Amino acid sequence: MFDIGFAELIIVAVVGLLVIGPERLPGAIRTGAAWWSRFRRGFNQIKSEVERELHNDAVMRELKETRREFDEQVQQLANEIEEPPAPQPAEDKAEQRPQ
Repeated sequence: MFDIGFAELIIVAVVGLLVIGPERLPGAIRTGAAWWSRFRRGFNQIKSEVERELHNDAVMRELKETRREFDEQVQQLANEIEEPPAPQPAEDKAEQRPQ
């Protein structure tokens, strides 16, 4: 994420030691780590919430598609039930008799 090497970390530590002082530097590091931890935790919560919402949307789309297919099948079956079967010609019935 950040392209920080070991040399940059040493420079930041020396500048922090000079600016903050050796007495307050450990407390400042703990405070910075706590803020960083809170930031990451909040970011991860937001990320998981967005993923959960996207998953819910996908599930809802899938349910709607399944319902549409089910409704089509019900309509097709209803149409088949309402239509009487076509009468078979007499020739077909004669062919079906056992001899």
